[in-house]
Amino acid sequence: MLQQPSVGLTIWLTGLSGAGKSTLANRLANEWQRRGMNVEVLDGEDMRAHLSNELGFTKQDRDTNVRRIAYTAKLLTRNNVTTIVAAISPYRETRDEARASLQRFVEVYVKCPLEVLLARDTKGLYRRALNGEIPNFTGVSDPYEEPLAPEIVVETDRQTVDESLAIILDRLWALGYLEPVAELGD
Repeated sequence: MLQQPSVGLTIWLTGLSGAGKSTLANRLANEWQRRGMNVEVLDGEDMRAHLSNELGFTKQDRDTNVRRIAYTAKLLTRNNVTTIVAAISPYRETRDEARASLQRFVEVYVKCPLEVLLARDTKGLYRRALNGEIPNFTGVSDPYEEPLAPEIVVETDRQTVDESLAIILDRLWALGYLEPVAELGD
């Protein structure tokens, strides 16, 4: 069993659309809840719908959206909430700004090759972007800048959700963000 950290933490999952960020964020949140820890998921799609619905998909609008998510994460983490962000956040500079504004920050690169995402394309977004129906689509007609030194990398084309989740949890423990505690009865 893991003990809740003494101050909040932001775990920032970044990667292309369809890579598995939301799935991993929700599974990670379930692990926190199972242990009785404070946790909140800030999903990029939900945040855009509720806090940034007036924004488009230009670089400036995307940066504004990421800054809003980072500010929300800052409010939560300073109140001892582990905040799990699942957002494409395509530009390195804005992710670095988020890192600098948050006291405890772990970047998780949810890596998946474009070819695999094109094959998955569960929402049909990549097909529409390739047909020119969706302008400024990250990974197709707009860049995604891979993290240079994320604390954690999971490769969802090679790992199951459980394997990726285990990698994240093991690395958080190794980084000192989670502490092992004695099981009941020990």
